[in-house]
Amino acid sequence: MSRKTRSGDKARTGVLVTGASSGIGEAIALEFAAREHDVFLVARNEQRLAELAQRCRTEYSVNAAYLVCDLSKPDAAEIVHNWIRKQGFSVDILVNNAGFDIFGPVSETDARNESELLAVNIHTLTMLTKKFLPRMIKRGRGRVLNIGSTGSLIPTPLNAVYCASKAYVLSFSAALSEECLGTGVTVTCACPGATRSRFHERAGMEKVVLMKYPVMEAQAVARASVNACLSGRRMLVIGSFNKLSMYIMSLLPLGWRVKLAKQFTKQ
Repeated sequence: MSRKTRSGDKARTGVLVTGASSGIGEAIALEFAAREHDVFLVARNEQRLAELAQRCRTEYSVNAAYLVCDLSKPDAAEIVHNWIRKQGFSVDILVNNAGFDIFGPVSETDARNESELLAVNIHTLTMLTKKFLPRMIKRGRGRVLNIGSTGSLIPTPLNAVYCASKAYVLSFSAALSEECLGTGVTVTCACPGATRSRFHERAGMEKVVLMKYPVMEAQAVARASVNACLSGRRMLVIGSFNKLSMYIMSLLPLGWRVKLAKQFTKQ
């Protein structure tokens, strides 16, 4: 299902945001709307999408539309792309935010859930980029914002599959950024750390040691991510504590980094 409104004749930049119904995705959608960008929202929770779209229209007088879609499905990127095309929307900025985490030893976690994690965090992100990037390059302008994680930089026990998927996001983004040099298109990977949202609750991580350290608000993460995207930055670790932590980690041998990361996932 989708809904849209049109307000005024002023041409605005269109922003497609996945995982927009809560947390960082919702905050990113609001941040772009506050900067007078039209927003196209994708997630599974129709009620929250409808409420967010209405808020964007009411508070910021922008066009807002939403699509209810399960991004773990193999054809999710095709469904989203067809919806955008049929509605006549122009996607100038693609925000690949959708993703989720699974906490626990790989030997014990549910294989089906992890398959869905890989589909959302890697497959659909990649396919959406492939769907929208060619037209951006043809127009000579566009931006891709991929949401990674501090886990992109550190293999983390009990978070093995999630962090590996986010390492892919960072690697993919960095390589793609170089491929796009001179095209007018920029690719940014924003890497937040622990953020106050439902994300960690869903993964069962509310009581891990990591959550006792500074946790950022989704709005602050969104603002930093959008700033990095619009300025064309290739990569950004968000938050002073996270930047310092990642710098210290980078000085350590891999084995030490993994052992230290393990301490943060203890309960």
